[in-house]
Amino acid sequence: MCISVDRVIQSCNEALASMFGYDCAALEGQSFQVLYPTLDEFLRTGDRIIPIMNAKGCYSDERIMRRANGELFWCHVSGRALDPQHALGAGVWTFEDVSEKRPVTAELTPREREIAALLVEGKTSKVIARETDLSPRTVEMHRAKLMRKFSASTSSELVHKLLGVSR
Repeated sequence: MCISVDRVIQSCNEALASMFGYDCAALEGQSFQVLYPTLDEFLRTGDRIIPIMNAKGCYSDERIMRRANGELFWCHVSGRALDPQHALGAGVWTFEDVSEKRPVTAELTPREREIAALLVEGKTSKVIARETDLSPRTVEMHRAKLMRKFSASTSSELVHKLLGVSR
């Protein structure tokens, strides 16, 4: 768990720090960017969170994050704004390592990681396209690449594999 202001970690507990392979002192004062695989993913996630936080005051998803040693892992992230008027201002965030249930088994591009995270939320290509400012056809191309990488013959099978569920 951590307290953040403007996506900068103000204080975190030992569980969060050790999950990411850091000491608390090393994370405090750092941007959440250090926990993301790429700067682009950090920026796009922030853009996606703002309208949801503005509407609901809270946000949660599952996404691929990065440990200090560079290892990528699936993480459940939930957050709540302390001031509903400032979505990414002061907030409380929790992170849960879900990699045992869902290992990262394929080399994915940043965009494929983003599409995969939205697919496991049950979103359609049209919804994903709207949320990511891509065309539905581009989303379908990324979905097809994910299906090849995970040896999935259907979208349902892909989601099951992304979730780490055996069929």
